[in-house]
Amino acid sequence: MGSAEGARDDVTVLGIAGDWTVETVGAVLPAVAGKVAPGRHLVFDGSELGRLDTAGAWALIGLMRQQDKAGGSTELKDFPKPAASLIAEIDPLGRDELPEPPRVNPVTWTLEEIGRGAAAIIDDGYSVLATLGESATTFLDMLLWRRRMRWAALFNNIGRAAIQAVPIIALMSLLVGMIIAQQGSFYLSSYGADVLVVDMVGVLTCRELGVLLTAIMIAGRSGAAYTAELGSMKMREEIDALKVLGLSPVEVLVLPRLLALIIALPILTLVSDLAALAGAWIVGLYYIGIPTDVFLDRLKAALTVTYVLIGLAKAPFMAAIIGLIAAIEGMKVKGSAESLGEHTTAAVVKAIFMVVVTDGIFAMIFATIGI
Repeated sequence: MGSAEGARDDVTVLGIAGDWTVETVGAVLPAVAGKVAPGRHLVFDGSELGRLDTAGAWALIGLMRQQDKAGGSTELKDFPKPAASLIAEIDPLGRDELPEPPRVNPVTWTLEEIGRGAAAIIDDGYSVLATLGESATTFLDMLLWRRRMRWAALFNNIGRAAIQAVPIIALMSLLVGMIIAQQGSFYLSSYGADVLVVDMVGVLTCRELGVLLTAIMIAGRSGAAYTAELGSMKMREEIDALKVLGLSPVEVLVLPRLLALIIALPILTLVSDLAALAGAWIVGLYYIGIPTDVFLDRLKAALTVTYVLIGLAKAPFMAAIIGLIAAIEGMKVKGSAESLGEHTTAAVVKAIFMVVVTDGIFAMIFATIGI
């Protein structure tokens, strides 16, 4: 490995000889770098070059950049074709200076982001309506026996969304009921009204909190799982394969999951209500000192069937929203793991947001009609 030098007029010829590899380039590079000729045209002669790897190519590119910065120019001559191809492949990465990023007007950027966000919201709304319409049409055809219900997929998803979720929903609601009862008694005891904790927990849990917390948990659990499943199928082109076979992805993949959530969420809401009331009973009995018979009497007086039905009535709508958003975000996944993660996160965030919005809409509707 080495170099040979010659010069004529304003041209300097630098011979590159021997092997330029990661094992050998470090020994000769300092000596060769000292032969850079400022302001001259430097010709690298590779007629006697042996082996060249990426490290050697980077070394040559470094010499070329050094000559360019010294006000000269460079040229490669008689390099073997493989070596010349390797240098040409790496050279744009090493020699080209990165362009200065354009300056962004903050006002323009803000308006553009608002516009993109508004367009995305409109697209999501259209996708929700389209998926909901196709799902409703498919379900109607199944009721009229024009299409076959996929019972295995339906019951499998019910088991995953409802039965497997019972422990976490019950535990969460039990703890929330205990916390509400303890905090409520802390403030109500100042007025000597500890027993009213039972009324507060009963009405708050069965009317609002039980279904809301359950829907949020299901959005983070089943909604994320559905988006990840559909997104993985989209990445592996399994959904495209269904279309080629003449099958509807909504019928095969979306509808069983959507119906499973609509069936599962009211059941889980009832479990959540019972667990929260059990938590309040534990705190009332062992912390506040409310006997069980008094607890049950106050609960019977304060909690009506209407309050329970109000909470249960919200559950199917929230379940439909979670399922539709999860399916739409899953269908948006592109061919990368990053896209899958982004849309799974988006599905959970959007579903939780829409669940809270839906609960607020129901609260206004029930307040208007006086229940």
